[in-house]
Amino acid sequence: MNFKFRFVTLLLTLMLITLKYFLTNKGIFKITILSTSNQSINIDVVNMGNPHAVTIVPDVLTADVEHIGPQVESHARFPARVNAGFMQILDEKHIRLRVFERGVGETLACGTGACAAAVSGMRRGLLANEVEVQLAGGKLHIAWREGDVVWMTGPTTHVYDARLDLRYFQG
Repeated sequence: MNFKFRFVTLLLTLMLITLKYFLTNKGIFKITILSTSNQSINIDVVNMGNPHAVTIVPDVLTADVEHIGPQVESHARFPARVNAGFMQILDEKHIRLRVFERGVGETLACGTGACAAAVSGMRRGLLANEVEVQLAGGKLHIAWREGDVVWMTGPTTHVYDARLDLRYFQG
């Protein structure tokens, strides 16, 4: 078995494991962010194996992700930081989403963020059990029923080729 095949197999295995994270740390609460109006926002905390704070916005295209995202990410309520999701509900089966990932900034797509946003809307009674999530990088389909695992399906895209020098990892 060559290295490239083993690496691809490992990646696929990790992707399948990621799709099956259980939910913990439920709760909606308000946090205050710094702005000219010192506004508060409601967030829903969802754990998909990594922490997410989801807020509902009227329009993701005009949401101030660049300003609010870093404040949510590093808020005192999240000592290990958190991914900040900004969800626009189009109807019970369709949402738009932007995600400010902890330590990275805004990203084109975030699978766990899409799962967290969909589950947040489902728990609030605002979304159906199967939802299409539109991110800047494409669409994902999320399905979840209370007490079950979250299922994410969507396309894959080749983004990058790399070479690893295994000598770097040796003692």
